[in-house]
Amino acid sequence: MLNNITLRNLKIGAKFNLLLILVFIVSIVGSGVALSSVIQGRAQNEVASQAQILIQMVNAVRDYTQNRIDPLLEPRLDTNPTFMPEVVPTFSSKEVFENFRKKPKFKNFFHKDATLNPTNLADKADNFETQLVERFRNDSKTLEITGFRNLPEGEVFYIARPLRITQEKCLRCHTTPDQAPKTQLATYGSENGFGWKLNQIVSAQIISVPSQEIFANAKRAWILIMGLLITIFAIVVFLINFLIKKYVIQRIRKIEKIAQKVSVGDMSADFEESSNDEIAGLAEAFNRMKASLKIALEMLNSET
Repeated sequence: MLNNITLRNLKIGAKFNLLLILVFIVSIVGSGVALSSVIQGRAQNEVASQAQILIQMVNAVRDYTQNRIDPLLEPRLDTNPTFMPEVVPTFSSKEVFENFRKKPKFKNFFHKDATLNPTNLADKADNFETQLVERFRNDSKTLEITGFRNLPEGEVFYIARPLRITQEKCLRCHTTPDQAPKTQLATYGSENGFGWKLNQIVSAQIISVPSQEIFANAKRAWILIMGLLITIFAIVVFLINFLIKKYVIQRIRKIEKIAQKVSVGDMSADFEESSNDEIAGLAEAFNRMKASLKIALEMLNSET
């Protein structure tokens, strides 16, 4: 009730400004939400794309090691005085990735073949990584898991894929200690990395890409664009308000003042309008009404 009375008491200019402000707020909020969704989606696609490229690179190193390096070095495993980790695809991919991380720009990128029972304890899965391996084991249809994770270095986007034992020759080093090369036992011991089986998922290959900077850049872009939108909307509202005031409200006020004069008997005032729009039509109607009123008053005066 009070709101209706307040609105009725407002002048046209105030009502129109109120309507413009409401439209402005709704437009800005709607635009902000939609823009935020788009920018956040683009940022997430960017980090996902980086992770996909890196995981493809790591797999290319693994394939090269398995197909080209392993056949050359495997015959020397039993004769070489020390174990040659270069025959292990996981070792090669890890070394290549560590060289990649030496550049400051990429120091917060991470790669790990997180293994439940690794030969090298540096590859042992933590609690989070263990859950990923278990998910792959429990659902053979799950071929990739993605998401965000908080590390001491900051929030990262990760891609995890299952690593399965697909070749018999891989089991030589991981079935039982008595079948493993002696140099391997001398390097890593006989307690870890055994009991693996063919077609068993033993690891989760994980690539982690820092996401904080990308999302911070996305936020800065959102703030900049929203600032521009607010400025543009404000200018548009100001221009609309100026044009409405000049071409509508001021002309109506002029007609109102003339009508006030006519209402107190000043028939010399005319509703002058040079335009052909609706307000000019209203002024013309008032002129005819004034003429009719003048004739009626003259007739009334002549009778008296």
